[in-house]
Amino acid sequence: MTRPIATIRNIGIIAHIDAGKTTLTERMLFFTKTSHRLGEVDRGTTITDFDPEEQERGITIYSAAVTFCWQDVTVNLIDTPGHVDFTAEVERSLRVLDGAVVVFSAREGVEAQSETVWRQADKYGVPRMALINKLDREGADFFGTVNQIKQRLGARPLVLQVPLGMGPPHVKNPFRGLVDLVEMQQLTFPRDESSAVPVSTVVRGEIPEEARSLADEWREHLISTLFDFSDELAELALAEAPIPVELIRKVIREATIARQVVPVFGGSALDLIGIQPVLDAVAWYLPSPADVPPVEGLDPTKKTPVMIARKPDPKAPFCGLVFKIVADKHGDLHYVRIYSGTLKAATRAWNPARQKKENIAQLWHLQADRREQVEVCQAGDIVGVIGPRGSMTGDTLCDANDPILLETIEFPETVISMAIEPETSLDRKKLSEALEMMKRQDPTFRAIESGETGQTIISGMGELHLEVIRHRLDREFNLHCRVHKPRVSYKETLAKSVAATGQANRQVAGQTLTATVHIRAEPIDEQVGVRVEQQWFPTNETAAAVAATMVQAVAESAERGGLKGCPLWGTRIVVLDSPLPEPPPSDIAIRIAAADAIEKMLNEAGTVLLEPMMKVEVSVPEEHVGDVINDLQQRRAIITGTSIRGGVNVLDAEAPLSSMFGYSAAVRSVSQGRASFTMAPLKYGPASAETVEAFA
Repeated sequence: MTRPIATIRNIGIIAHIDAGKTTLTERMLFFTKTSHRLGEVDRGTTITDFDPEEQERGITIYSAAVTFCWQDVTVNLIDTPGHVDFTAEVERSLRVLDGAVVVFSAREGVEAQSETVWRQADKYGVPRMALINKLDREGADFFGTVNQIKQRLGARPLVLQVPLGMGPPHVKNPFRGLVDLVEMQQLTFPRDESSAVPVSTVVRGEIPEEARSLADEWREHLISTLFDFSDELAELALAEAPIPVELIRKVIREATIARQVVPVFGGSALDLIGIQPVLDAVAWYLPSPADVPPVEGLDPTKKTPVMIARKPDPKAPFCGLVFKIVADKHGDLHYVRIYSGTLKAATRAWNPARQKKENIAQLWHLQADRREQVEVCQAGDIVGVIGPRGSMTGDTLCDANDPILLETIEFPETVISMAIEPETSLDRKKLSEALEMMKRQDPTFRAIESGETGQTIISGMGELHLEVIRHRLDREFNLHCRVHKPRVSYKETLAKSVAATGQANRQVAGQTLTATVHIRAEPIDEQVGVRVEQQWFPTNETAAAVAATMVQAVAESAERGGLKGCPLWGTRIVVLDSPLPEPPPSDIAIRIAAADAIEKMLNEAGTVLLEPMMKVEVSVPEEHVGDVINDLQQRRAIITGTSIRGGVNVLDAEAPLSSMFGYSAAVRSVSQGRASFTMAPLKYGPASAETVEAFA
């Protein structure tokens, strides 16, 4: 797997559901001769959607890694899901990628999940380019989508191609090719009509007269935008001198990697139009591991936080991040992005978070569901590792003699739960083992046994998420389970700010336990759980150890939940200066005092019940808008905006998750099957009076 690091591209394909991610990936594999057939999503024959559930549903559920070569670069590509229930797959992929291709449907434009994945890419500082796909569809609007990228995403789109026509063959001016604004040429994509198989070459020619003015207009816009990033280019343009194509591409590349522009392309992945220019752009404009800043992490050998950096150098000390685990009873496969150094099979690595050594028994080059064993890999590679037993998603693996702790991956909180139980008591242990395996694989899946009922409660990101889990139990583990009605995951926050003092003063086994813990707590308008902060910074080592134990004890006590038994949310607790007795208090005494402080905090402040609110976007024809709005309002939804996109009305709303169960069937019913919708977690907000009463 040894290759020059400047020739590697680690990229992801991200988008809203049904924008064409998997179809684009399939075409890329075909044109790079990685695959010799054209798989179809609707037929369940694509390379990256290899799971039976994906093939049945025609959607991507699990991110899949594939590798191919184009020009002189090697592309490690991850195809990600578009459905919000599987957003963890996007989150962990973007955490380890250097660049991304964002796919938009030319008809639907920037949709709800488009905004979500864009924010995730912003969070990890990922440079990206955009493909406006499906230009052959009825209602396609290339320039409208470009404007939405600018307005809704706050990006600076840099249009490098304009379409020759838009829409299907029967319209007056159908989509038939592209104009390359960098080389100012027409691009067409002929097929071998005798075999209905596409040829791999792109035919370049003169721009047709009817498209010349449009091409000139957007070429001028392209060059004037690049003025901001290159004095050399600006001087040539002002002198009306020819601008070398190499210079234009160099400036675009630099601006893209700096995340100052987003190159925009057009095409139709299904009809094999525009694929090769996108592959060219991946090589020309997206960064290699050498183009992004060195990865940073904490030095775990220091008591106080010290940041250290690792360059993407094969000769540097090894470090990598586990970003995905495929659970298997014979040995889990860990997906690892290697940031620095070299990793060899049959060696050991250090996990600083778990403080343990891990075996690196085997290394595998991944090609969707196929694997090829390798002996060594190095900085810039994405590799499958078999051997580690204690490492989890987000953990660092590194050289034990030169350790580093990379930032882990944070995943969203679950919003929906349901009780599940095996049909026979004999299957209870088998169910427990299967759920543990799934938890290792999916960081947004939870499974706990209820102490009150003895039932197993599984939690996830939505109805579809839990349905897929249920089907996996049936298909892969032959576990036929009874399930109960889904229920919402509620939270609690403090009703007001309070100060509280917890004390321990008791005799245990002839020993006097004495401790005092002072805290101040307040609700905060942030979508986080409990944030425990320390405002007591002792100067001597003994007091510092006591303070650290207090912070930990307060955090553990707060994890037990609020007055209604729900987890605390949006709460900041500050541990204040506390008097130290002589001798210093024991850990047990501190924990007793911390629990007392949290109990007093809850009783004095009171709590507010919170429920998950969802962002809902419904696309509906004009004649059914009234019925859809009426149904949403009955579900306690608030309409926040309306617009027209691709000739269809789009309603934006906020609604409590508890009222949106079964909405898929309901919206089809009130619109005669013509409406579609997307739903994504938005925030936790105060629950309704009826819901609060149900908890009383």
